[in-house]
Amino acid sequence: MRTRLAIKLHGILERFFPERRLFLRSDTDTRFIRLKSGTQALAFGGASLVLAWSIIATAILLMDSIGSGNFREQARRDLETYQLRLNILSEERDTRAAEAVAAQERFNSALQQVSVMQSKLLDAETRSLEMETGLEAVQLKLRDAIRAREEVRTELVALRNEIDNGGTQLASAGAVDTTTLDFLSNALSRTAKERDQVVADAQDALIRADEMATEIKLMAEKNDTIFRQLEDAMTVSVKPLDKMFEAAGMDPDNILNQVRRGYSGQGGPLTPLSFSTRGEDPSEDVLRANRILNQMDRLNLYRIAAEKAPFAMPLKDSFRFTSGFGYRWGRLHAGTDFAAAHGTPIYATADGVVTFAGWQSGYGRLVKIQHEFGIETRYAHNSKIYVKKGQRVSRGDRISAMGNTGRSTGTHLHYEVRVGGKPVNPMIYIKAANDVF
Repeated sequence: MRTRLAIKLHGILERFFPERRLFLRSDTDTRFIRLKSGTQALAFGGASLVLAWSIIATAILLMDSIGSGNFREQARRDLETYQLRLNILSEERDTRAAEAVAAQERFNSALQQVSVMQSKLLDAETRSLEMETGLEAVQLKLRDAIRAREEVRTELVALRNEIDNGGTQLASAGAVDTTTLDFLSNALSRTAKERDQVVADAQDALIRADEMATEIKLMAEKNDTIFRQLEDAMTVSVKPLDKMFEAAGMDPDNILNQVRRGYSGQGGPLTPLSFSTRGEDPSEDVLRANRILNQMDRLNLYRIAAEKAPFAMPLKDSFRFTSGFGYRWGRLHAGTDFAAAHGTPIYATADGVVTFAGWQSGYGRLVKIQHEFGIETRYAHNSKIYVKKGQRVSRGDRISAMGNTGRSTGTHLHYEVRVGGKPVNPMIYIKAANDVF
């Protein structure tokens, strides 16, 4: 069976690859090489495999070259789009910074207007109290004048009765005492003049009381207008600050309580008003004024808290974002990267104390600043450090220069914000401040 199959296979090979002889001839001899069918088949198969491999490899190289060209073109287009987007973001950041400066100026102007309005309000309250006191004095004088007028009337009636009785008795007696009559006439005239004067004084007092009541009413309307303007100004000023701290994940009431404990002194224009010395309940105007003063106190506490929290950019020169907060390649990137020129100044984003200034593995030259409310900021990969451990810095103080030290692929600033030791996204604070200022 095997011999028969071999014979059949040999016949098929003989059909396609007949046996050939290759003659080698020299001057003295002639030789030949016999090429069997199997040898020819093996050579043909090997040549076919080499040719197929060459074709496939060439096609793969050609396709890879075409694909690489497309990838490079796509990468170039993506890079151009990315750079265009970065330029747009840079322009938008500059616009936001200009808007922040303008908003800060408007805020300062509004605060000055609030101070002026507060002074006017205090003056108006003082004026109102003086007018109320004057009105009470006029009313008291009016009551005295009315009482005096009634007494004069009573005396006048008594004198008339006495004159009538005296005239009758003198007529019956037939004798008239001229001196007594003259005295009585003069007394009667004086009494009539005093009565007329009292009546005139009473009328003047009533007119003055009406004028003062009208003036008090106008003053109350003016005070109400001032109160409304102050209340609107406080609402416009305080609400965005509430949202800013909430957006940063900070409880506004808790933050303000911490600031208030550190700044507990009282006195001056923000002390609550209290005009009553007789234990009476304060008036509605006093309550409104106290509410406004409380809002102004809250605004002042917010100002202090904003200085102590990192609501600022660590760079003032041009830059671009190169990496954000979040996980990449399975590891947490605990900050935000800003790329700029080598040596670009880096600034503290809030008041605080430097807790570390030196070399740390991975971070390179590193600066750590501890702020209020358990917040810490870190500034890594610096080329130079201008502060030392234990030094107190303020917002905007230059602390280092941008570099490429530590585990870094290029010149940039790695900026971190940590709350209670846990990293949080720094853009939360930066964006929250940009939305308000």
